[in-house]
Amino acid sequence: MRFRIVYICLKYTNNMKCSQCGVCCKLFYINLSKEEYSSGKYKTQFDEFEFVDDFEEAELCAANIITQKEDGSCTYLKKGKCSIHGTRPRACRNFFCADPNFETMNKKIKEHKLSIGIE
Repeated sequence: MRFRIVYICLKYTNNMKCSQCGVCCKLFYINLSKEEYSSGKYKTQFDEFEFVDDFEEAELCAANIITQKEDGSCTYLKKGKCSIHGTRPRACRNFFCADPNFETMNKKIKEHKLSIGIE
């Protein structure tokens, strides 16, 4: 099962830091915000087709979702790390696997890590 991460503005404490394990990049679809989608900086799953100008329409047909590789992982996941970590979309920046606001997603990440022997 995969989930869509919708951009959510959250405040994090200084002790929360991404370990860049890459697991979330393999489990979730990443929705771009209107600004990110319109910027053209990110590869979306509809890039090979015509750009959908209307953002609401893009959201309805999932044209604002970052492209996945054949294995289902994010196209920007390279050698197990995010290749655009410094300029990653807001949904990625706001998601933190230890944050209690993401309890369901955290559970999926822990289950996946256990299944591949990471924890």
